[in-house]
Amino acid sequence: MSDDTHDRVFGRMPDGREVRLLTIGAAPGPVVEVLTLGATVHRLVVGCGDGERRNVVLGHPDVEERLASSDYVGGTIGRYANRIAAGRFVLDGREVEVRTHDRGNSLHGGPDGFDVRLWDVESHDTHEAVLTLVSPDGDQGFPGEVSVRVRYRVEGDAVRVAMHATTDAPTVVNLTNHAYVNLDGEGAGTIDGHELTVEADAYTPVDDSGIPLGDHAPVAGTPFDLRRPAVLGPVLRAEHPQMVATRGLDHNYVVRGTGLRRAAVLTSPATGTSVEVWTDQPGVQVYTGNVLDGTRRSTRGGRYRQGDGVALEPQLFPDSPNRPEWPSAVLRPGETYRATLEWRFAPGASA
Repeated sequence: MSDDTHDRVFGRMPDGREVRLLTIGAAPGPVVEVLTLGATVHRLVVGCGDGERRNVVLGHPDVEERLASSDYVGGTIGRYANRIAAGRFVLDGREVEVRTHDRGNSLHGGPDGFDVRLWDVESHDTHEAVLTLVSPDGDQGFPGEVSVRVRYRVEGDAVRVAMHATTDAPTVVNLTNHAYVNLDGEGAGTIDGHELTVEADAYTPVDDSGIPLGDHAPVAGTPFDLRRPAVLGPVLRAEHPQMVATRGLDHNYVVRGTGLRRAAVLTSPATGTSVEVWTDQPGVQVYTGNVLDGTRRSTRGGRYRQGDGVALEPQLFPDSPNRPEWPSAVLRPGETYRATLEWRFAPGASA
């Protein structure tokens, strides 16, 4: 992989449009490959605590596999990350109905979300790539034309993702990145041996379709208590109804504090590598790849299976458009939606 600014053709969309792969960063720091398809983190190579450099995110080998996948691997998620119950909510007294595809709910913006759109490149240099997308009024049922901008930037040992959006009519917006991380390296097996810390005293129990049951619940006394580093394998196999129903972790955590702060720490004792997830969002969805079933191919030619990576997705809470007591997802003309995510890598660091 070149340390220089790099821009090449990755493949083509079914209609013939080029999908580009943009490289930012340089060794010994992180090197990130970003696809214009989905504004996707395709590969993220970092120096690990054992002296090796590894790609630590899951990815698909070509355009066809990305478009066929329903696992959101590495993509920018929008307009609304996570679920909206029955695809319905009331906005300014008017009922809005958006497209559904996950057990009767809207998930990650609908069946044709931002992760499968071809984004435009606004700028690209050695350390930064900026991509933009215009989502038209009525896109997947959401009102208003929304203009989205995502900036990927490598700064030292960190990768910073800054997301902005504006609208010409009242709507809801909730963006995140859906990178699956495995600090042993892509294709190295499960994340069962990883240790995870989440800076949260409460999580959000869900029903059988992934919709919040009610208010948040304390993590104390449950397998969801990740306030201290916990080995993921035993956590995911705990005999707790919520864990059994979702076949692992697929839950929102209520991150303590406000502003840009540390939300989670993931560590691999095997490679001596750690990543801190920093965000300014109120929640982080922890998802352990519970429905990866060997169908989809990996960047190295293997097949992804349950637990091969963990997604730590900073965002607003699930179904917030139907929960007025929670932080609002409403975006109005003249306002700017902003969300910041940082991955701070530290070889050999401790949680």
